Amino acid sequence: MAPRTLYQKLVDSHTVATIDEDNVLLYCDLHLMNEYTSPQAFAGLHEQGRGVLAPGQNVAVVSHIIPTHPGPVRVIADPASALQAANLRANCERHAIPLFDTNDRLQGIEHVVAPEHGMIRPGMVVICGDSHTTTYGALGALGFGIGTSEVEHVLATQTLVYRMARTMRIRVDGRLPRGTTAKDLVLMIIGRIGAQGARGYVVEYCGGAIEALSVEARFTLCNMTVEAAARGALIAPDAAAIDYVLDRAPDMDAAQRAAARRHWAGLRSDEGAVFDQEYRFDAAQVEPHVTWGTSPDQVLPISARVPGVAPGMDEAGQRSTQRALAYTGLQPGQPLDGTAIQHVFIGSCTNGRIEDLRAVAEVVRGRRVARGVRAMVVPGSGAVRRQAEQEGIAAVLVQAGFEWRQPGCSMCLAMNDDVLAEGVRCASTTNRNFEGRQGRGAITHLMSPAMAAAAAVTGTITDVRKLEPSHA
Repeated sequence: MAPRTLYQKLVDSHTVATIDEDNVLLYCDLHLMNEYTSPQAFAGLHEQGRGVLAPGQNVAVVSHIIPTHPGPVRVIADPASALQAANLRANCERHAIPLFDTNDRLQGIEHVVAPEHGMIRPGMVVICGDSHTTTYGALGALGFGIGTSEVEHVLATQTLVYRMARTMRIRVDGRLPRGTTAKDLVLMIIGRIGAQGARGYVVEYCGGAIEALSVEARFTLCNMTVEAAARGALIAPDAAAIDYVLDRAPDMDAAQRAAARRHWAGLRSDEGAVFDQEYRFDAAQVEPHVTWGTSPDQVLPISARVPGVAPGMDEAGQRSTQRALAYTGLQPGQPLDGTAIQHVFIGSCTNGRIEDLRAVAEVVRGRRVARGVRAMVVPGSGAVRRQAEQEGIAAVLVQAGFEWRQPGCSMCLAMNDDVLAEGVRCASTTNRNFEGRQGRGAITHLMSPAMAAAAAVTGTITDVRKLEPSHA
C-alpha cells in the first residue's frame, strides 16, 4: 500500500461505501448540534416520518443565542431566539438526544464543551452545523462543518455523503517568541496564504513549533484554519494530546487505555506520504498580529502600518482594500500600534478556554481597564468559568474592571443581546472580523487574548511585549 496521509487514513477508516472517485459515504462518530442549524433538519426528518438512528452519537448545545449577563438564571428574552431554544429542547426530548440547555451548569460553546468533557478522541470523524468544527483536529480527529440538509441526513443515517478534499501540509519550525501565541501564528499563516488559500484542502500541521504548543493552543490553531477556507485541520496526536483525552475519559478501563494509546500513536502520516500542497514557516519570525481590515487575512504584525492599494494589486484586491479602509476608518500608513479602541471582547470558541483567561489575568493583574473602554470576558463554558473562579482569575479580572459574564458565544457573532454599536472599535479574541460581525457598523480587530488584555488597560491597540510586568 502506498504511504497515506493522516487525513486519508481517517477517511478510509470511516468509509462505508465509495460512491465515485470524488465522493464517499462517510460514517460519523459524533454529531454536534446547536439551536440555529438544526430546526429545519428535524422538521425534514419529521415530515418523512423518520427517527434518529443513533441518539447517543448526537449531542446538542444551546450557545449562540443565549444572554451572558451575570445572574443565577438565564432567560432568553427575544421571542424568536427563545423559540429556537425551545424547539431544540423539544426535538432532543423527542429523540433522546443529550442536551446542554440554557441553564445547564455545564453549558457552553459546543467547540469548548465537547473536548473538555471527553467527547472528542483521536481518529474520530466529528461533524456539526458550524464551520469551526475544524477545532477537533487538535486531537487528531477529522472535524468539519456541514449544512442543514446534511444535518438531516446524519440524524437519519449517522452517515454523510462526503466529497474528498485535497491535502496540504504546513510545517512550522522553531519556537514562538515571548509575547506571541498560537493566535498570532494562525493569523500570520492566514495572512500569508490568503482567505482562500486552503480552499478545498484539509490542512495537516507539523513541526517543532506545533509540537511545543499546548493542546488548548492547538485548538486555537485548528479552529481558525477554516478562515483560510480549509475544509479541515489536523495535528497528529502526540503524548500531550493523548494524555489530554485520557484525563477526560473516565469510561475507559486500564486495558482500553493501553489499547487506545497503541492505536492513537499510529494516527500520523506515513513517511513518504505525498501532499498536494506544502508550506513551511519559521515560528521565530512571528510577532503579535492584529487584523486591520474586514477579513482575517487582512492582518499585519503589530509593528506594521496600515496598508494602502499596492502597486501591481489586481482590481479585486484594490476594491477589497479600499472598502476595508472605508469601513474601519483607518488611513494608509497609520500605525496599528496606538489605534484607539472603545471595547474589548475576550471569549469565543477560538479563545475562551482557561489557558486564554490565565493569559489575560497575567497582563491585567495590578492594572485597570482604561477610562472610556468597556471590557468583557465571556468564558467558553460553565466548567471554564468555575475553574477561573477557583483559580482566582475571575477576581483579578473583576478587580481590573472587566465584566465577568456567563458562558456562551456572545459577541463573537452578535446573535444575542451582546452587540456593539455602530462605529465602536473592538479588540476581539474571536475568529472573524467581517463587516457587521459584532454589530452593524462596528469595527473588529482580531488578536490574541494577551493583546486584547493589553488593549483593555491602555485604551489602544498595544504591543503587549511593551508592557512592563506587573508586580501586584
